[in-house]
Amino acid sequence: MKLISILLAFFLLSSAQANEPSGLTNLQCEYMKDPIGIDTKLPRFSWVMLNPLKGTMQKAYEVFVSTTRDGKGDIWKSGKVNSSSAFAVYKGKDLLPFTRYYWKVVTYDQSDKMLSAGATFETGMMNMQNWQGAWISDGTDVKVKPAAQFRKEFEAKKKIRSARAYIAVAGLYELYINGEQIGKQRLDPMYTRFDRRTLYVTHDVTEQLKAGKNAIGVMLGNGWYNHQSTAVWYFDKAPWRGRPAFCMDLRITYEDGSIETVSSKKDWKTALGPVIFNSIYTAEHYDARLEQDGWNKAGFDDKKWREVTLRSAPSKNIVAQVMRPIEQVEEIPAAKLNKINDTTYVFDLGRNIAGVSKIKVKGEAGTVLRLKHTELLKPDGMGDMSNIDMHYRPTDDKDPFQTDIYILSGKGEESFSARFNYKGFQYVEVTSSKPVSLTKESLVGYFMHSNVPVLGHVSSSNPMINKLWAATNNAYLSNLYGYPTDCPQREKNGWTGDAHIASETGLYNFDGITVYEKWLADHRDEQQPNGVLPSIIPTGGWGYEWGNGPDWTSTIAIIPWNIYLFYGDTTLLGACYDNIKRYVDRIATDYPSGLTTWGLGDWVPVKSKTPVELTSTAYYFADVTILYKAAKLLNKTADHQQYKALAEKIKTAFNEKYLNKQTAIYGEGVQTAMSVPLYWGLVPEELKAKVAANLAKRVEADNFHLDVGLLGTKAILSALSDNGYANAAYKIASQETFPSWGWWIVNGATTLPENWRIESKNDNSRNHIMFGEIGAWLYKGLAGIKPDEQAPGFRNVILEPHFVEGLDQFEARRQLLVSSWKREGNSIVYDVIIPANSTATVRFDAGKSITLNGVPVKDVVALTSGNHRFILK
Repeated sequence: MKLISILLAFFLLSSAQANEPSGLTNLQCEYMKDPIGIDTKLPRFSWVMLNPLKGTMQKAYEVFVSTTRDGKGDIWKSGKVNSSSAFAVYKGKDLLPFTRYYWKVVTYDQSDKMLSAGATFETGMMNMQNWQGAWISDGTDVKVKPAAQFRKEFEAKKKIRSARAYIAVAGLYELYINGEQIGKQRLDPMYTRFDRRTLYVTHDVTEQLKAGKNAIGVMLGNGWYNHQSTAVWYFDKAPWRGRPAFCMDLRITYEDGSIETVSSKKDWKTALGPVIFNSIYTAEHYDARLEQDGWNKAGFDDKKWREVTLRSAPSKNIVAQVMRPIEQVEEIPAAKLNKINDTTYVFDLGRNIAGVSKIKVKGEAGTVLRLKHTELLKPDGMGDMSNIDMHYRPTDDKDPFQTDIYILSGKGEESFSARFNYKGFQYVEVTSSKPVSLTKESLVGYFMHSNVPVLGHVSSSNPMINKLWAATNNAYLSNLYGYPTDCPQREKNGWTGDAHIASETGLYNFDGITVYEKWLADHRDEQQPNGVLPSIIPTGGWGYEWGNGPDWTSTIAIIPWNIYLFYGDTTLLGACYDNIKRYVDRIATDYPSGLTTWGLGDWVPVKSKTPVELTSTAYYFADVTILYKAAKLLNKTADHQQYKALAEKIKTAFNEKYLNKQTAIYGEGVQTAMSVPLYWGLVPEELKAKVAANLAKRVEADNFHLDVGLLGTKAILSALSDNGYANAAYKIASQETFPSWGWWIVNGATTLPENWRIESKNDNSRNHIMFGEIGAWLYKGLAGIKPDEQAPGFRNVILEPHFVEGLDQFEARRQLLVSSWKREGNSIVYDVIIPANSTATVRFDAGKSITLNGVPVKDVVALTSGNHRFILK
């Protein structure tokens, strides 16, 4: 797979970096490289130290923020801070809007050797009062299908130094300057609760402007703002719904220092364009005969265009979008083409993706192409939509599901790709109203997702495990579109349960903090005053009454906690603290016994069913545990004591109800019932070994096959490997017969299905992330890589590798951290690379003789940075 090749190249580069001379790298502000248009009043800075020498640690750092390149810190000097933390929060003068700042970090190692590096960040509006533009629309009704285009001409009379376009949109947009599309981003701005928070995006458009006449063009798409398709979640009835609108300021700085702002106002012109229908949920229709050449360039005759309509802002909270954008990350050529006849072709990409297709075609004007995107084929070779269209409720036949419609202009070779939509698919069935000639090269797919940087890589001697890791990552990325989704075709919903289950998988493999921070802001927008959260976020209203118990909406606690563990940053935890508290208090009020039946339970189980009360109470306990730990971190002493006591109350009630202390069995003793209490820390310490032994016996009785649903998959592998049964966990993880993850892979899956039964007619999207915990367990259970709660952000790494039977080699990397083992004869060689400015605590299973670099050691070893080799016999 191309993804694996990309990741291998990345890690070869990372390894090379590890051998370079000392330096500072990966300087980020707000977890972005040299961001522009941020609104954060107290931005965060982070950096990575490179040094191949063993034992290298940062002893202190200084941060300087300046308005000039000299880096002298005229805005802020942190002073010398004695800390190993590669993270600092700005505490200087109030930052001004529309200003570029230069920041520099100086570090000191244990020998007082200094390293320094610099980067930039640029502020945006900083305050809504700084907007000069008006919100404009084309003034048509929400039911009007064609997308509106807008244009404005202006003259730049002086030499331009720099220019920034700030654009806030209710809906989606494409921005053009002098005919050139701006930016590689797709589907901007990201989906939010539009009437409570609207995002704006900043573009550097210096290169696109020129002296003299210039033209701005904007095309608006519906997105989630004006949902014209109908499905069971009532997107079309969202309280914010309206005709797409935007507000824009183009701020030009001239060489003489003067500033001119060209804004969206009444003097703009508008007309309907060739995008004759667009739905983020279903597809896009385009009539190339309606194109107006040069509409986004200077000199275009717009006499027939209408005046725009002024309208109110969609919300009172318009803030900068500071996150990794959605992009077309990978182009995928068609692997096969099946020509049915002169008007019917079926393209096979060879793998399941989320994104869009692009077709190139010649034909007679008015010829209608229908591009039907599916995950499956019917026996006759045509596209099969049956596994993904079950929740669609069309009112007519004018909006076919996942089917783009393109009407040819007849002007030579034409190309089409949806602008304001994406889909989940492997196959594209192309039918035309008149014969056309297509080849395998006529269509490509684009894998689109939030373009989060790659951090992790896994490889092993088991090809199935390697494919499973890649498929899990493909499913994770396919469901990352500015918020984590469940599937890219049938729903595109931000299902909370799916997201927290897969959050560790995401954080081991990718730098996803900006997406999660945005999504948790969506949580804060959606939470009701009584603490209740919906099961899908964002939502137009659906989900407050179904599917939103603690087993699902524990996202409000679990994801901020995981971000703290992986990044060592309490910002998100602090931002969500009151929301976690309100949520916990809601459950405590409704369920004073400490046990709660609120939830969906172990969704899509294989066969055994575990009581909802058992699993939901476990997640309630997890939320309260996170809350009292967060209270301590945030110096809320009274809360810490109160919620720690509540956690003990829940634990006691839980064990009184479900634990047989004589047999050490929970409930009916099935896999989920046994593993969930172990994973979430509900088992009394003195009974842990017995409960784990009983779980292992149950797994053996089930022939080392899964008998769990969604919640059980999160728990079972770690419950075994963390408690002395890593071999049993690996037997489950590497199983290749039904039911198992491997069963999917040997049957050709390139992403993760929604159902253990791949032949199931219901609940069977082929690109779901909800069973994606396996991706995290490969790091935790085999490589043993775990963040240390006492030194989060991998400042100290916990390494608990398991050299399982049936596997000869395994390696996991996360950034510059490496945990790699292989069998050599009767010995195991375990190689570790600890990055500079980090330490590690290595814990081995007892019973083996161990040497470190030739010196005998015990089964718990403290390591400094550098390369280390253990031999175990």
